[in-house]
Amino acid sequence: MIKELKLFWVGIIIFAIFFSRYSDAKDYETAVATNVIQNGANAEELMKYELEKMIHGQAIQMITIMQKYLPAVLDGVATKMRLEADRKYKCKLLEDTTIKDDC
Repeated sequence: MIKELKLFWVGIIIFAIFFSRYSDAKDYETAVATNVIQNGANAEELMKYELEKMIHGQAIQMITIMQKYLPAVLDGVATKMRLEADRKYKCKLLEDTTIKDDC
């Protein structure tokens, strides 16, 4: 009986800890819902602010991704520029010859 009681309390404590950690994620939604109920907020205005919040989050995420991959993008652009410069130089060198290789 004591063992079962201890197991029950351990289960309750684990359950409480698990759900208390996820309750913080709902605080914003609860505050918004409370404000709407108490103040009768305009739905269009509320949607506008929520969309702005989502767009801001997406912008931050895109900046992070660009920061991560920017060196690779810049390397690709630099490579294309070098190839184009080499092609133009080659055509300039072959200008007065009979060789017309991609020029």
